[in-house]
Amino acid sequence: MGTPEFAVASLDAICKAGYQVVGVITAPDRLAGRGMKLTESAVKKYAVENGLLVLQPLKLKDPHFLDELRSLKADLQIVVAFRMLPELVWNMPPMGTVNLHGSLLPQYRGAAPINWAIINGEKETGVTTFKLKHEIDTGDILLQEKMSIGADETFGEVHDRMKEIGAGVLVQTITGLKDGSLKEIPQSSIELDNLHSAPKIFTDHCRIDWSASVQAVHNLVRGLSPVPGAFTSFQGKMFKIFRSEIETGDTHGETGSYQSDGKTFLKFACKDGYLFVKELQMEGKKRMGIEDFLRGFKINQ
Repeated sequence: MGTPEFAVASLDAICKAGYQVVGVITAPDRLAGRGMKLTESAVKKYAVENGLLVLQPLKLKDPHFLDELRSLKADLQIVVAFRMLPELVWNMPPMGTVNLHGSLLPQYRGAAPINWAIINGEKETGVTTFKLKHEIDTGDILLQEKMSIGADETFGEVHDRMKEIGAGVLVQTITGLKDGSLKEIPQSSIELDNLHSAPKIFTDHCRIDWSASVQAVHNLVRGLSPVPGAFTSFQGKMFKIFRSEIETGDTHGETGSYQSDGKTFLKFACKDGYLFVKELQMEGKKRMGIEDFLRGFKINQ
């Protein structure tokens, strides 16, 4: 059960490991893009290309869908970047339902664990497989694997590394459940001093606060790149920043003020340093590097 590209790596790994996938459940096709064309999910595209049965329920409690799901007689259900499941779905197979989550649970429970780990300046994250239960992301842990976060690494870069690491851990989990070698660890048994959550990202989370530390702004840019993108207002227009560099130290202006030579750099003053914009997208324009941007945009000094 999954929808976006992140889940494709796991589905591919399960198939290549030789496990029989009796069905793939994914989101219904939706209108997307400038032409508003009917678009299949990344998981559906993979499933169709590989001859797998696909179910696309609008509602997970629909009696017809539940009958179809029961008829598959799956031993185990795997969830990667899907929807919240009702109990009658996750409790259906004899071996239960396993979820792959993009953090080291119980840290960063929620919809956007990679984003928030980077925004909060974490240097390490990881993946967790766990058994589903009633409360979201609280089930007993099966396996975990740590991974580092680079100082300038973006959400997109961590996401792409993590989907491959997660796929490997998921296959190990299935194998361990099959041979009975895995021990389930209740999350309540893990003691942490500071528990972070990972709620869904909304527009207000993406607005840059230039009065924050330069490191915090840099982390926000990284954590929201390439989507949805950290944004600010500049000379009457909104633009998103996708890559940045920092320079700590005293600034000579109010936070949010900017300086540029009109050719090679554009920097904004934060509480304790400057954020240099390296890649951006002005509203109505394409994404570009700072030098290309400055060649076509007049800076009001």
